[in-house]
Amino acid sequence: MRDAPRNSRTKAVARKLRRQATPAETLLWAYLRNEQLCGLRFRRQHPVDRFFADFACVGRKLIIELDGDYHDNTIENDVCRQAVLEGLGWKVLRFHNSDVLENVDAVGHAIAAHLGLDYSYHRRAPRPSGIRVKRKDK
Repeated sequence: MRDAPRNSRTKAVARKLRRQATPAETLLWAYLRNEQLCGLRFRRQHPVDRFFADFACVGRKLIIELDGDYHDNTIENDVCRQAVLEGLGWKVLRFHNSDVLENVDAVGHAIAAHLGLDYSYHRRAPRPSGIRVKRKDK
């Protein structure tokens, strides 16, 4: 696996991409985060080689890519990008934004089926992101 080096530029780009998430990316992240889907741990805007995966399950080497209408004009780039990622040992699943927005559960079922897992979804309260909470001693 060839993840991109974690330098300040890579982190800044990933952070910017997370802030500019589409409504479909925001919805799918709420569904995938905190190991809610089949206990799988996903990362958002994860750098792999020279690309940023919309969502990546590093443990299963699975990348989830969401395509909007603009992807209709970038099919050749997407095919090349996917070939590079698959050459690095990643599996790539693609969904259209409308698939997520119209039925996120069906997307979850498709992800589980692709991995050969029985579907399970356990909604969990969001964890604080990067914030450490001090507990008061009793």
